[in-house]
Amino acid sequence: MTTVRQRALASAPDESGDFRRRLLDGLSASIVEVGYRNTTVADIVRRARTSRRTFYAHFPDREACFVALLSDANAQMISQISAAVDGAAPWTTQVRQAVEAWIACAESRPAITLSWIREVPSLGPAARRLQRDHRDAFVAMIQTLCGTGMWSAVRAGPVSRQLAIMLHGGLRELTATTWEDGGRLSDHTEFAIQACIALLGPGADMPRR
Repeated sequence: MTTVRQRALASAPDESGDFRRRLLDGLSASIVEVGYRNTTVADIVRRARTSRRTFYAHFPDREACFVALLSDANAQMISQISAAVDGAAPWTTQVRQAVEAWIACAESRPAITLSWIREVPSLGPAARRLQRDHRDAFVAMIQTLCGTGMWSAVRAGPVSRQLAIMLHGGLRELTATTWEDGGRLSDHTEFAIQACIALLGPGADMPRR
């Protein structure tokens, strides 16, 4: 038989997700203001308006919180890019839609995007594992978007893993170097689109060994 206490607990709002979101937002705000390397757990909880006890109830350390933040951001980016592409449109239009969505996502959170590109490689195993998972998710997305009937008339075969990695890595490095040089990523939109079209278009397949 269900007790009064059990019914009360069942009907009470789940605050765990809310605290987790607040902590991630606190870390995000701190990265924008002072960068990840200068961010402490105290900075995160202060901006999240919660306690260290709450922080450690959700994350074992600062790096785990960072990994969670980037994991959420990566999933959102993939979802937004996939949603932006019209699979029935001409293939060059699809490339344009995907690149424009990438740039829009990156520019909506520049500090997080740059921190992800530059900070993660120097962190621990969990962050490096996230980097591999992130890359593999983008490879899968590219292969899926380029695997429709519209693309079968353009390419002799599916997009290889190697080519998808080059596309992903090239966009990431263009993003990072542009911002580090004080430029605007959106100023390079057309260049990025044409480069991706050249890599994905007819006759662009590289021989496999």
